[in-house]
Amino acid sequence: MKDRIYKALVEIVGEEYVSANPEELYIYSYDPGVAGPRRPDYVVLPKTTEEVQRIVKLAYEEGIPVVPMGAGLTLTGLTVPLKGGIVVDLRRMDQILEVNERARYAIIEAGVTHGQLKAYLERHHPRLKHSLPDAPPSATVAGNALIHGQGRLSQQYGFTSDMINGLEVVLPNGEVCRLGSCAVSPYWFSRAPLPDLVGLFVGWLGTTGIVTKLSIKLYPRKKFRDVEVFVTEDPELVPEVVYRVTYTEMVEDVDIWAQPYPPIYAGLQHTSIYLTGDSDEELEFKRRMVWDALKDIIDRREGGFMMLTPDMKATLLATPQPSVARIADVKKGGGFSYVGAIIPVDRFPEAYRRGIKISERHGIGTYSFMARVVGRGHALMFAWSYPFNRADPDSVERARRALDETDELALELGGIPWKPGVYGQRLIMERMDSTALRLLREVKRLLDPKGIMNPGNWEVS
Repeated sequence: MKDRIYKALVEIVGEEYVSANPEELYIYSYDPGVAGPRRPDYVVLPKTTEEVQRIVKLAYEEGIPVVPMGAGLTLTGLTVPLKGGIVVDLRRMDQILEVNERARYAIIEAGVTHGQLKAYLERHHPRLKHSLPDAPPSATVAGNALIHGQGRLSQQYGFTSDMINGLEVVLPNGEVCRLGSCAVSPYWFSRAPLPDLVGLFVGWLGTTGIVTKLSIKLYPRKKFRDVEVFVTEDPELVPEVVYRVTYTEMVEDVDIWAQPYPPIYAGLQHTSIYLTGDSDEELEFKRRMVWDALKDIIDRREGGFMMLTPDMKATLLATPQPSVARIADVKKGGGFSYVGAIIPVDRFPEAYRRGIKISERHGIGTYSFMARVVGRGHALMFAWSYPFNRADPDSVERARRALDETDELALELGGIPWKPGVYGQRLIMERMDSTALRLLREVKRLLDPKGIMNPGNWEVS
C-alpha cells in the first residue's frame, strides 16, 4: 500500500515534492516544543489548491490521516502527526494574490509568511500594514489567524481571527468551498452579512479542513511609532493601568512583561505602551493623554515611566521583537515552550504570582511572562514561558510538567488555554458545557466522517 500511495502522491505534486525518506520524516515528527515525536508516513508539498484537493481526496478514499502544516511553530504539537499519515506542508503556496488598497485587505495563499507580507506591503503599499505577531518571520499569516492569534494591532482590532474576511477551504472529502463575501461576490471584503461559516475552520486546529487561501484585513500604517514603558512593583496595579490606558483610545498596542534578568527588571511589571501618528504633534498629544491617565499613580509613587536608552527603545520598537525568543537561549541546549491563555485582565496578578511558583516548583529557574491586551481591555493573552535544555531529558520533562500545570492554572483562573496541545484540549473538554461538547463532536463528524483530519486533536470521547 505504501508504494501505491507514494506513487499516487508523486503523480500529484512531482517526485521532488513528496518524501517517505526516514531522515525527512523525522524532521516532520516533532515541533520546537516538548511534544514527543510521532513520525508521519509521507510528507508532501503542494503548490496549488487543486493539488491539495487531489491529496485530500486520495487520503479520504484510503482512510489515511492528513495533517496540514504552515511553519510548524505552534510549540504545542499541533502539527505533530499523532496517528501518522500524510503531513501536507503548505510552504510552497506562498503567493500574495491581491492587495486592495482602498478596501484594505489582502488575499494570500496559506503559506505566505508574516515576514513576506510585511516586506511586500512596505515595498508596494507603504500606507498599509497587517497585525504582526511577535513570532519568527517564517510564521504563516494563515496559521496565526486560524488559531486565534494576536499581534501588534490586537488591542485596537481584536484577535487575528477577527481580521479574516474570507477563506478558501478544501474539505475532508476533497471538495473546495469559499466562505465569506467571496462565496457570492468577486470581492473578499467581509464575512458579514452572511451566516458565519468561517468559524467552522478557526480554532479547530486543522481538524475540519485545509485552508488554502484567505483574505486578511489591513490597516493604516502611520508615519511615526514610539513606545513608553510604565513600571510598577505591584502586580495588583496592572489591571488598573491597562484599564486607564485603553480608556484613552490613544494607543496601538499594550503589552505587559516580567522577567528576572537582567537584575534591573527583577520584581517589576512593565507595561509597554505603543503610540503611532502622522506627526510629532499627534504623537505628543497621545503621549500626554496617556501620561495624564496615570498621573495620580505616579504622584503616589506607585509606578512611573522608565527612561529608555536608544538601544532599549530600538529593541522594543522592532517588529517582531527579537527579544521574545531570546529566552530559548537562556539554558544550554536551547529550547523553550510556553502556555498562552486567554484570561480576563483582572486575573493578571494571580497569573503572575502563581506562574512564578510553578517555575520554582519544577526547577525551571529563569521564567518569563508576557501578556498582550486584546481589544480595549476585553482580554489578555497571558504567556507563561519556560526554557529547557533540549539535550537533557530531565529538563524537557520538568518543562512538560510545568506546562501541564499551567494549562490547569489557566482554566482555574477562568481563562482558556490558547492553541492547546492534547492535554490542554482534554482539560477544556472536561469543563465544556455538555451540549457545546456534543455540538463540537457532531460538527466534526459531519465535516470529517472518516476522522482523517489531524486526528488526535479535539477528539471527543
